[in-house]
This record gives sequence, structure tokens and C-alpha cells, in this order.
Amino acid sequence: MAEHSQLNNLTITIIILCFSFQSLSSAAESHLTVDFYSKSCPKFLDIIRETITNKQISTPTTAAAALRLFFHDCFPNGCDASVLVSSTAFNTAERDSSINLSLPGDGFDVVIRAKTALELACPNTVSCSDIIAVAVRDLLVTVGGPYYEISLGRRDSRTSKSSLVSDLLPLPSMQISKLIDQFSSRGFSVQEMVALSGAHTIGFSHCKEFTNRVNPNNSSGYNPRFAVALKKACSNYKNDPTISVFNDVMTPNKFDNMYFQNIPKGLGLLESDHGLFSDPRTRPFVELYARDQARFFKDFAGAMQKLSLHGVLTGRRGEIRRRCDAIN
Repeated sequence: MAEHSQLNNLTITIIILCFSFQSLSSAAESHLTVDFYSKSCPKFLDIIRETITNKQISTPTTAAAALRLFFHDCFPNGCDASVLVSSTAFNTAERDSSINLSLPGDGFDVVIRAKTALELACPNTVSCSDIIAVAVRDLLVTVGGPYYEISLGRRDSRTSKSSLVSDLLPLPSMQISKLIDQFSSRGFSVQEMVALSGAHTIGFSHCKEFTNRVNPNNSSGYNPRFAVALKKACSNYKNDPTISVFNDVMTPNKFDNMYFQNIPKGLGLLESDHGLFSDPRTRPFVELYARDQARFFKDFAGAMQKLSLHGVLTGRRGEIRRRCDAIN
């Protein structure tokens, strides 16, 4: 009887602990609302839209740069703007970890511009993590992507350490099983992972990330003519590591489903792109999105909403930075 009672108590304890963890994970979300700044900063959305529009017009690669920056901020440890913080003599920040060194400067710049304008209109009110979430959404719309609601009220992280992002971000050379494990550990399904991979429909990749696999004479998955063109484009990349190629060579500046149409034709750029089509777990979703752009947009928007809520800080767990690149 005593042993049976102990087992019952243990079961109850486990249930309570599980419930507590679920409550904690949803507690942050409960503090977020789409109209969070309606009274404290009523021109918040207008200022964001004006800033991103001007930046995108002057620099058309801004949308892709900001989208990648957003993913690199949110995916490892949550959407807390920790990737925006600059390193100091006493700390190497996330943005200076090896995997983040290639993040384009235009992503950082558009957030800093928005923050500067918002500090003039609503001092010490809007967090950098909210700015990047909304800026990315609005930038995607400007290049043809779907609109989706963003809940607001995030706080910014008080820490940013390069050591905290090691091995936590997907690499272009990763096998699909490893990618699935990474996304699954953060609560994302295989389909959501494939939908988010559709972000590669805009932007570019540096030659060093793929050129070692490009060979027109082997079965690496590349269309032979495409492989020849890539070899030519990247012929001098060892002397000039900034040389890059568009992820989607057909419609590089338009957010559409062409990325998924390219992959079966051997026009994917990265090893992970080819893996999505060759792996039976992901191939059905590639084929689905290749033939149905509306479905891709719907699933991408849902996955982006989910990503924007990953690991957010609210209330006293974070801060509102005066400058996005420096902790208060």
C-alpha cells in the first residue's frame, strides 16, 4: 500500500511539473498582444513601414537580410534581439560567432534606423525584438510575401554571448535528419521546417557555402548547366570570399514558391536544398509547395508566427534597450 501511494504521489508530481512547464512556456505569450503599442506608441506601425520602405527601395536586398537576421536571432535561444548586440572588450557577442559573421549589414541597419526613429517618437517604449519581428513581416510583404499578424510586447535580452549559439543554428551542409532534429527540439514539425526553408526564395549565399559540392560530372543533384554556371560565377571566390549567388536564380527578388519549383529541376543552391527533395520525409512538402503557392504562403505565415513567439521575454525577464546594439 505504501509503495502504491508513493507511486501515485510521484505520478501526481510529474503531472504537476509538466503542467507547470507548459504554463511557463505559454505565460510569455499571454503578455503579448497585437495592439500592445496602441496607446504608448500609436505611430509604431507607421514608423516601421516608412523606415522599411525607404530602406528596401534604396537597397533591394534588405528584405532577405532582415529575414535571415530574424531567424538567427529567434531560432537558437528565442526572439530577444540578442543577435543585434555588439561585442565589447569583455564579451564576444552572438553576432561575432562564426556562423553569424556572414549576416548582411542591411538587416542590422534597417532595425537601427527604425529604433532611432521610434526613440524620437516614443522614448524607451519599443523593444528591439518587436522592431525586428514587425520589420521582417512588412519587408516580406513589400517583395510579394504573405501578411501575418505579429503579437507584440517582447523584451530584449540582457545577455548576448557567442558561446550560446554554438551548434544551435542549421548549416547549409547539414543532413536532413539533423535539421529535422534541430527543428523538432524547438517544437517545429517537418512541414513547418520545409515551409520556413522557403525563405530561400529570396537572398543569396556565399560561394564557400556550396561550391565544394558543385561538379557538372557527378550526381550531386545539380542541373549540369547550372553547375557549370555556378563554377564560373564562383571561380575567384577564394581570393574574394564575398562572391555570392542568388538562392533562387529564377525570381531572386520576389517572394514566391519558385524556390520549391527549382529544387526538383536541380536548381537548388545548397546541400540542404537538395536534401529536402531527396529525403522522403520532406519531399512531399516540396512538391506540395511547388504546385500550390497559396498553401506555401499560408504555411509559411503560420510558421513565422510560431517562430516569432519562440523563447520570447516579457516583463521583468528582459529590458527595452535604448540602443539595439548595446545592453543598457
